[in-house]
Amino acid sequence: MKTFDSLTEQEVLALAISLEEEDARIYEDFADGLQESYPEQAAKFREMRHDEDGHRHRLLEHYKQRFGDHVPLIRRQDVRGFVNRRSVWLVRPLGLKAVQKTAETMEVETRRFYEVAARRTQDAGIRQLLGDLAEEERGHAHTAEQIAQTKLSEDEKSRAKRLFLLQVIQPGLAGLMDGSVSTLAPLFAAAFATHSSFETFLVGLAASVGAGISMGFAEALSDDGSLTGRGHPWARGFVCGGMTALGGIGHTLPFLIPNLKTATGVAVCVVLVELSVISWIRHRFMDTPLVSALLQVALGGALVFLAGILIGNS
Repeated sequence: MKTFDSLTEQEVLALAISLEEEDARIYEDFADGLQESYPEQAAKFREMRHDEDGHRHRLLEHYKQRFGDHVPLIRRQDVRGFVNRRSVWLVRPLGLKAVQKTAETMEVETRRFYEVAARRTQDAGIRQLLGDLAEEERGHAHTAEQIAQTKLSEDEKSRAKRLFLLQVIQPGLAGLMDGSVSTLAPLFAAAFATHSSFETFLVGLAASVGAGISMGFAEALSDDGSLTGRGHPWARGFVCGGMTALGGIGHTLPFLIPNLKTATGVAVCVVLVELSVISWIRHRFMDTPLVSALLQVALGGALVFLAGILIGNS
């Protein structure tokens, strides 16, 4: 890698051309990735891409006048001092907050580059051009900051809510329901069969972790999200598996209490809280009537609970 101070004026201009080209392509990728869910934000990034193209053309014109047609290939990763960028523009679906923060950082970095480059050059024409671009990038940094603070329109809020439901709430709710309900039978069957709090805890822990792993892989392998818009499969799998394990461990932990009757009573109370939370989530995010959600979840939990008692006492 070269140090910035070792660059010639020709290399500084070549690097500036490369930076503007890269930034323009990244903004176009941002716009493309946000178009479906955040069209207004996408339009702003396309405006910024158009501005970056204009900067590149001005740099190229000045370069050709001074150094000819050949532009040496020198990129940001070839020069010390630039911050490594995470390739957030390659991830689909794009996260709006990550995109906004990346754009703001890009503009601040480019502005500082032009300011430092303008101070060290001895050519009046290059100094003026870099100084002008530094001022324009200052405006871009302000624009990027405004984009990050822009409130979403009603349509964009609706799309964002839909994505949140598809990518987080649905897999998380499925996992929480499975973990909270399916582990009841083995847990309470072990409690009534062994009459040992710690052994019951081990059974519940094994059932919770196993169910979490199973549900996580099942969700991740169900679809890749490309057609359904449900997001990255492994992210959904992590959410689903984690909530499954959490749902089972919640009513398993009380069995660390040595007294079995006390542990069972506390576990039953935890189960009631879990089922109430599941019902509220279904009501809040899935538009299910609260009474209907309570009855459905309570019925399923009661049947599994009774199955555990009957099997444990057999």
